[in-house]
Amino acid sequence: MRQRHKSYREIVSPANLFYCWDEFRRGKRGKADVQQFERLLEDNVFALHDDLARKTYRHGPYHTFHIHDPKHRIISKASVRDRLVHHALWQSLSEIFEPTFIYHSYASRPERGTHLAVINVSEVLRGVSRNYTRQAYVLKCDIRKFFDSVNHQKLLALIERKISDNDLLWLLRDVVSSFPGRPESTLSLSLSLSLSRRSDQGLGAGIPIGKLTSQIFANIYLNELDQFVKHTLHVRDYYRYADNFVIVHGDPDYLLDALAATRSFLLETLALELHPCKVEIRQLSQGVDFLGYVILPHHRVLRTTSRRRMMKRLLAGDANVQSGFVSEERFYQVTQSYLGLLKHYDGHGLSSFVQNNFERTPILH
Repeated sequence: MRQRHKSYREIVSPANLFYCWDEFRRGKRGKADVQQFERLLEDNVFALHDDLARKTYRHGPYHTFHIHDPKHRIISKASVRDRLVHHALWQSLSEIFEPTFIYHSYASRPERGTHLAVINVSEVLRGVSRNYTRQAYVLKCDIRKFFDSVNHQKLLALIERKISDNDLLWLLRDVVSSFPGRPESTLSLSLSLSLSRRSDQGLGAGIPIGKLTSQIFANIYLNELDQFVKHTLHVRDYYRYADNFVIVHGDPDYLLDALAATRSFLLETLALELHPCKVEIRQLSQGVDFLGYVILPHHRVLRTTSRRRMMKRLLAGDANVQSGFVSEERFYQVTQSYLGLLKHYDGHGLSSFVQNNFERTPILH
């Protein structure tokens, strides 16, 4: 039975669009494009509502830019108008699909995140190793170019399992197909062969990194993997954050079997493949590198690159305070955030160093 959800008319109503605007603009009111849209907010929202209600809306082009955080990524940014539509769709899709996701899926979900994922993997490793008296093993996997490889036809088919509103599906198709994706020449040989055997070849692939709807689209798509691993392979200790996942077990041969089955499922069912250089089986005693942290018996530490990135940001933030570009209050919030994190992962005296060199109580005016 299909789950009840908001109708298309309710989603695109002016009342809901204004509500989504209030949610969308949090933390963005200083952005020039947001300020420009807000100057004529009522006119812009009602015009958007009219386009959506009449189904004359068409998603605009993306502005792309490059970041290195720490690895190189291409970010695609839509207009404020389109991002408001994304927020309305994300709100609706989250209500429908959140109950279908497994507990141990941690990316872009309420009350989840990297911190909880690392803690829970640490705890299950302690259990599997019988309180560190036996060896435990971790299969680590990374899906190669996941966001570039999401098949539009498959994604829409998964959405249609839960949504029957034709108007809402029309809007979702427009948003999904708005991203041009990557050229076929960048696909690996095995993935190209897999796609060539599919009837939906040529209908597009790829969702943009950094888009709100891409977060829920990714979880909808990879929920198929989650369900396969949990309910077909019957793997107990499986944890996924976006396109990274781990399986914990006491027998490395078990993990090799799970790897073979998972690799085949990804390629044949989802047209995805594992990164050949980012699949490994690690012993707990060697340290397990997961989501920027290294899990060891009895404790966890920040990965070396994560520590360097933290120090780089703190030094840059301190320089910006000295130059007047960032307020002391804002920098204080940043340092407190890092200190809160280090309470759980500090094995290198970082907390004391940050407190002694960067922490200072702001002067409140």
